[in-house]
This record gives sequence, structure tokens and C-alpha cells, in this order.
Amino acid sequence: MEVEHLEGVTFGSVVTDIDIEAIDESEWNELYDLWIDRALLVFPGVSLTEEAQDRFARRFGDLEFPRAALSNIGKDGKVHFEDGDEVVKSLRGNEGWHHDSTYMPLQAKGAVFSAEIVPSSGAATGWADMRAAYEELDADTKDRISNLTAYHSLYYSQGRSGYLPDKQNEDGTYNLYGYHDMDVSLRPLVKVHPVTGQPNLLIGRHAHDIVGMEREESVKLLDDLNDWACQPPRTYHHQWTAGDAVVWDNRRLQHRGTPFDMREPRRMWHTRIAGESSSELAINHQPDAIPSDDVERHPTGTWAC
Repeated sequence: MEVEHLEGVTFGSVVTDIDIEAIDESEWNELYDLWIDRALLVFPGVSLTEEAQDRFARRFGDLEFPRAALSNIGKDGKVHFEDGDEVVKSLRGNEGWHHDSTYMPLQAKGAVFSAEIVPSSGAATGWADMRAAYEELDADTKDRISNLTAYHSLYYSQGRSGYLPDKQNEDGTYNLYGYHDMDVSLRPLVKVHPVTGQPNLLIGRHAHDIVGMEREESVKLLDDLNDWACQPPRTYHHQWTAGDAVVWDNRRLQHRGTPFDMREPRRMWHTRIAGESSSELAINHQPDAIPSDDVERHPTGTWAC
């Protein structure tokens, strides 16, 4: 196994000379420690099968869901590219910086992501280091946000960016990615990593309505933090080649997609690693949590546009 750290970035390593389908215990221990230390591991040209990708992801923990397509190619082979298309809207929403599943009761631990079909240009995936971002905050800001909490909602993030589905259900909900239709989740703005013990910012496009703060002030603070945090040298964008795969630590890194000409086909495969309830369960989903009647269950975020 050969390892080369990404240059000029606070995280990430490229791993070569490794057979992901035949990792022995010694290699696995080395790889896992590297993942905890570097948060993003890139495996060029490994061309994982469905079974191999899910099996590799399971070494990091239980799965939130097995390998699923993230693609503008429909089941009928049609390429979706028009702005109002529901597939296009869901993909475009992912272009905002975010952690996976913070809007769910259980935040994801990480993900394995691989490329099968890539367009001729664009469509890089970016990651941003929230541990380094927190470390580099000034003392006053650290003190200001130390005990703050914010809600997270997919309704909010898709609504604010203008990508909610056209069809709304009778109860006011939308069919957003199926089982992801959940009530909001409450999370701290600063979260300690359960393995490293180091604090990380927990923000991103799903975060909204800081508790005890007026909405206008909350929007500004979250936007300012996110804009500042997701800047070099705390960011890396990977330009995909078919066959590449990555695994990242969702507890430390935000990520995002980037634009491309959607008239060209793109098919990526995503396996999501479930978080552990001891560290990733939202505050308001804890067994002893007291429900609040003041919380908007499905905020569309249009007031923050």
C-alpha cells in the first residue's frame, strides 16, 4: 500500500497499490487509522463492483443504505438535463456544502463514493475540513458559538436553493428522496469527533434557525461561518476519472457536487455508512428529549432566500 498526502490541503491522502477486495487485517488497521487521521482517502482507478463497494463500506460500520446511483441517467436510459426536471433539481441541491444526513435522527459516519460514467468536464466533488476550520477561528467566534445549536432540514436546504419538488403532498410534505422525509434534527454548531476527541464545526446548507437567535442573525452567522470555513487550504476538489473511488469521514468533512453540462451522462455510486447513536444521534431525538411545539417540522427555507 502506497500513500501520498494531498499537497497544500489540511486533509486527504491518495492510496495506491492496494487491492480493496483483499485487504488483510494489518492493511485494514493501517487504512482505518489513515482515514481517521486524513478524513478523505482517494483510490484511483479501482473500479469497484457493487458487492465490493458495499463490503468495503461495511468495514467502517453499518450501512445507512447500500450502493445507490447518484446520476442524471434515468432507469430508461434517458439523460435528465432540463432545469425544472426533478432529477436535475435533486442533483443541483447537492452543489451546496453539506454533511450527509444531519437532517436525519442519525447523522452519517461517512460514505464510499465511486465513479462509473463521468462527463467530459466539470462535475468535480469537493470536500471541506471542518476540524481545521474550527481550529483557525478567532477566540471570540469560538466563544460565541461554543454552546449554540441549530436545526437541520433537507426541506430547508432544498427550498432555500429553489429545488423543492413541484408536487406537494396533502399534509404539506414533499417526497424528498423517499425515507429522508423526516422532522428537523437539532445539532450543536461545534461537535467533538468521537474518535479523535477534537472539535469540528457542524454547519452546512441543511443548518438553520439557531436556537435563541433571531432568524436574520441566524442566517447571517451560519452563512458567514460556512463561507469562511469552505476556503483553501481547507478544501479539495477531485476531478473524477471513471473507476475512481473515495471514502470520507462525514463527521469531519463537508462535501458538495459542482456543475457540469447535464446533457452529458454522469453516473456515480454512493454507499452511506451509518453513524453510531452514541455520538451521532440528534439532540431532539435523544430518549430523554422533550418535544418542542415551537419547531417548524418542515421548513421550506424560502424566507432565507
